[in-house]
Amino acid sequence: MELLKEFEPEIERLTLIPSDGGRFEVTVNGTLLYSKLATRRHAEPGEVASLVQKFLREG
Repeated sequence: MELLKEFEPEIERLTLIPSDGGRFEVTVNGTLLYSKLATRRHAEPGEVASLVQKFLREG
């Protein structure tokens, strides 16, 4: 998994929650970083990792 490779030292816990209806959302510390429902598209390769990296820098 891309996030684990790139952010292993920063990740304390990673939780995958199965859902239906094509939902794919990524939250970090309660902040929604990506939502397939909101964007109406799949994330591009590296997009989620980039959003997490930006969040961690600004955090």
